[in-house]
Amino acid sequence: MTALDVLPSMSPSACCAPLAEAPLSREDAEELASALKALADPARLRLLSIVAASEEQEACVCDLIEPIGLAQPTVSHHLKVLTDAGFLTRSKRGTWAYFRLVPSALERVAEFVRPA
Repeated sequence: MTALDVLPSMSPSACCAPLAEAPLSREDAEELASALKALADPARLRLLSIVAASEEQEACVCDLIEPIGLAQPTVSHHLKVLTDAGFLTRSKRGTWAYFRLVPSALERVAEFVRPA
């Protein structure tokens, strides 16, 4: 389960309302905080933006190292955090890992911080 798995159910028509409409439960707040923590790093935001701007919103890890300017293990760690949080998916092709943006991930987070 990723940090974003709970977010689709957190809508006015489901169990919970956006932040501006009603207080979050402790569990929902913890899940949302986990997702926001994954975004709260400049390198991760840059990685997410590079993947999002790439053709078909997908990029090989081999193409992400140089633009970020960090070592491969560090880039891989950041990609794992974003994947674990539900913002990216990972697929293996030969020896390379490819990361694809989860299209609705950012919208789900934005929905809960948007004013009513």
